[in-house]
Amino acid sequence: MFNLKRHFLLDPSVTFLNHGSFGATPKPVFLEYQRWQRELENQPVEFLGRRHNDLMQASREALADYFGTSAENLVYTQNVTVALNIVARSLNLGAGDEVLSTNHEYGAMDRTWRFLSKERGFAYINQPVDLTSREDVVDSFWRGVSPRTRVIFLSHLTSPTATIFPVEAIIQRARAIGILTIVDGAHVPGQLPLNLDSLGADFYGGNLHKWLCAPKGAGFLYAHPAAQYLLKPLVVSWGYEPEISSGSEFIDQHEWWGTRDVAAFLTVPTAIQFQQDHDWVKVRSACHELAVETWERIHRLTKMNPLHPDPEIWFAQMCIASLPADTDIVALKARLYDEFRVEIPLIDWHGNKLIRLSVQGYNSRRDMDVLIDALSVTCKKV
Repeated sequence: MFNLKRHFLLDPSVTFLNHGSFGATPKPVFLEYQRWQRELENQPVEFLGRRHNDLMQASREALADYFGTSAENLVYTQNVTVALNIVARSLNLGAGDEVLSTNHEYGAMDRTWRFLSKERGFAYINQPVDLTSREDVVDSFWRGVSPRTRVIFLSHLTSPTATIFPVEAIIQRARAIGILTIVDGAHVPGQLPLNLDSLGADFYGGNLHKWLCAPKGAGFLYAHPAAQYLLKPLVVSWGYEPEISSGSEFIDQHEWWGTRDVAAFLTVPTAIQFQQDHDWVKVRSACHELAVETWERIHRLTKMNPLHPDPEIWFAQMCIASLPADTDIVALKARLYDEFRVEIPLIDWHGNKLIRLSVQGYNSRRDMDVLIDALSVTCKKV
């Protein structure tokens, strides 16, 4: 593995295997974040009143180049939940309409769609999918499409099951029959290559503070040029009917929320550069290999069948391993941290007891050995 641990601020007494939840920011990126905060405080009116728009434009251009799109198709948000709430709350859905999703979605977004469905009368459907092959995923998901399906919402890389979905094939089918597509890409930036223009989704939201390692509070919303008119501002502020327009109603209405700290957004180009400087393509590959090896070790220990038949196509740096059905995951999680200082999430997904492992550039085989040794002790007692 790469010697990257020295670049991170993580507590050395903790075996940190949960990068997927909130990420971790490298020291040089964090220093740049603090530099922007100090610059803001040095002259707040100059910074927010005169420089803000140009600074945000430059940062969006760097992000757009990274994602293979135009800066006019992106706005920064605090996180993917905010980004996708902008979209979900904008759409004119009502009684008789259906939003089709999967049974692998992130809890915050399931709650968002259920809240809106109760308020507006449309149906939110979590379609089970078959993980036998990528073709089976598409076919089993598509069986949920009906004449009432107005929107398809799904994750690119799922949170509870760490599964990479074949979203491009689903987007192509949906576009052919006029169904809007909304993609939750929370775990994608920094973990999977992403070209937003070629992907073709109507809307795509993601986090930059996870696998891209930007500061906390950095997310984004992509809107296809043909779909931007559908969006309404989640917060109405000076960007609505602006005194000086950027030339893009999408950016005007969704970028300026009033006084806020934009340092995390302005630090994103530094996070991108950090990964480029450290050959992140090779880092990701090495992390995947270590994730697969550890995934296999956990299943040998638990003697459980894995959720995914082929690790080479179903997951990248984050993976799910199966635990015995009678596992008390609350007690096991507590023991792993309290007794062994292993930070790792345990999940009950539709009755399946799962442990989710994240492998980032600062992790090592020694970290994996600590996890396996801890599980060897705790799984016998919990």
